[in-house]
Amino acid sequence: MPLPPPQARKHLHNRKVSYNGYLREDGLWDIEAQMTDTKAYAMLSPEKGDMPPGTPIHDMHIRATVDDTMTIREIFAVMDSRPFSECVQAQDPMQKMVGVTMGPGWRHAIEKALGGTRGCTHLRELLFNMATAAYQTIPVYQARREDRPRMPARADGQPPFHLGKCMAWDFNGPVVLRHYPTYAGWQPLVKAKSAGNE
Repeated sequence: MPLPPPQARKHLHNRKVSYNGYLREDGLWDIEAQMTDTKAYAMLSPEKGDMPPGTPIHDMHIRATVDDTMTIREIFAVMDSRPFSECVQAQDPMQKMVGVTMGPGWRHAIEKALGGTRGCTHLRELLFNMATAAYQTIPVYQARREDRPRMPARADGQPPFHLGKCMAWDFNGPVVLRHYPTYAGWQPLVKAKSAGNE
């Protein structure tokens, strides 16, 4: 179903973002991301001079190599196009993400390591959604390879991470009832307050 027809307008900006997931021969996984920004008109950059339409302003790539637990073992970032020559200084700080797991607390970990002037806004944006791409790549393929119809419960007994994260996967909805009946109506355990805190 397409969007409703737009009003008369002029195309000005294009951002392309892509994510790809790969299984490596050594058993690790590569998650790659790319962001490209272009203008539909010619512009004059104080740093680069004349930029014809379609010239990349940003063209940035990240490859994160992760293990089965989605923990980053290796990471690379490159900036084929960037607005300022100094932008490349944000590539090396990406190494702070080695050892971080793409899971709960992922965005907080990115902000802690690379937030503000410690990193690049666009590399952070790419990193945010790399966790989703990793989740679509790794457990989905593992389930297929092991001939499982669905994601298993986590080792801690909690439901798979995607349950309870959107309207379709509502614990009280029909999709969870059909595909994960064990978790239909699931509620997180509430830790009892100790007598001294009451």
